[in-house]
Amino acid sequence: MPFVHRTVAARVCLVTIRSKLALGLFANLLILLAPLAFALHSLEQLHTTTRALRDHAFGASLLVGRMRATADELRQSEERILFVHDTAALNHVNALLGQIHAQNDSLQGYDLENARARIDAQIEKLRRIAPIEMSYAVARPAIADTISTRQYIPAERQIESSLRDAELVLADRTRALVDDATALVDNTTGIAGIGLALAASVALIVSIALWRTVSKPVQDLEAGMEAVATGQFDYKLSVSPERNDEFGRLAASYKSMAAQLAQLDKLKAEFVSVASHELKTPINVILGYLQLLNEGVYGSISAKQGEILRTVDAQTRSLSRLVHQLLDISRFEAGGGKLDLRPTELNHFLSDLENTFQVLSLQRGINFRIVRTGPLPAEVVWDPDRINEVLGNLLSNAFKFTKKEGTVELDLQADGGQIRVTVTDTGAGIPPEQLPHIFRKFFQADNQHSAAHDGTGLGLAIAKQIVDAHGGKLTVESRVGEGTKFSIVLPVRTGPRPRRRNTVLTSVDASA
Repeated sequence: MPFVHRTVAARVCLVTIRSKLALGLFANLLILLAPLAFALHSLEQLHTTTRALRDHAFGASLLVGRMRATADELRQSEERILFVHDTAALNHVNALLGQIHAQNDSLQGYDLENARARIDAQIEKLRRIAPIEMSYAVARPAIADTISTRQYIPAERQIESSLRDAELVLADRTRALVDDATALVDNTTGIAGIGLALAASVALIVSIALWRTVSKPVQDLEAGMEAVATGQFDYKLSVSPERNDEFGRLAASYKSMAAQLAQLDKLKAEFVSVASHELKTPINVILGYLQLLNEGVYGSISAKQGEILRTVDAQTRSLSRLVHQLLDISRFEAGGGKLDLRPTELNHFLSDLENTFQVLSLQRGINFRIVRTGPLPAEVVWDPDRINEVLGNLLSNAFKFTKKEGTVELDLQADGGQIRVTVTDTGAGIPPEQLPHIFRKFFQADNQHSAAHDGTGLGLAIAKQIVDAHGGKLTVESRVGEGTKFSIVLPVRTGPRPRRRNTVLTSVDASA
């Protein structure tokens, strides 16, 4: 029962990556929505202000403008009363007074009560004066002019004055509303900008936290898988298997997988080593009997039998080289591939290498040269046999994939306490997606159809093991159809104390 309680508690406390992502995204959403909500609220206020401008200030201004036009027309109609003296003129004045009265009533909805009351009073006054002025205009024009000058025109001017006052009030209101709208826009812009900056900062912090929670463990797991893919089964993850989330379970699975793969790799290496060692004896016996048969010890053989024996001998020797390579690489992987380090004269070493491959270059019709770039040390401390094996393997591959009249070049140059060796050819090249795998055991690129003969896929793996054992580095660059360049960086002096020349190499030499 206590175990059950602990398990339930662990499940309750478990915070999964999915829940963290969901919470982080939800937090980012809320953070980004806050400035948006404020902006929407400010836009609503701005909409209310613009609606007030449209429905009140602008509407009242248009109404006052129409009333002013009616007042101007009223003045002109009054002149017809004085000079024309017809009833139509009086009727038109009354109609205009009725129109301006109706317009004046509409001012009540725009909070212009003072102007409206004054205009109403003047309209009533003009309604009384207009018939009197009309009657005197017919009988006694002088009195009509006096009525016009002293009563009618002052009343019209009062209407115009009231309209001007209303326009001033409306202008002040419009200016105030525009100022309010401008201030609202400025405040909204400033506050929204600050809010957006704060939201972006908080969102960035949340995103960084999510990135550290998710991305870094993913990168660590990816690096671990790449290390396992290259055979580094002891690679340690920074992600703890004790984490109570998916990454903790993945780290635990990775640790278990790496341990099992390491055990399997150890068993495989032991099997290859034992099997290869056990194959040496029967292969040597076969080679011995083949030699005796070819020498006629067991009687004469026909030409056809001789041809068959030579083919069997060639295939057996190829099998013997493969067994030696398997033994060699298994010993390096197990840490038993020791080096016979000793002082080596570099020029003599290069001359021997040049003489060896000069014959092959003449046979294949390929231009071959060794280039010494800059001053080189007279002596290096390497295992010359092993380095000769590495360079021989790289040069053999270069010749194998380079067509007639192509070029193979070996270049050496000193760089501080190191020597950089590059082997360049103008051969078939290696596809870019296969470059990361060419140092793996038994891997062969898709350019084998361009090779002069097939290989086993072990030469480059052994070469890298030897270079690594010297404390160096082996890399490759290649372009399909243009050629390949292998670069080796080796220390001038390998190891703290070089061995004597009579030191025996403990590992079996492998053929390139």
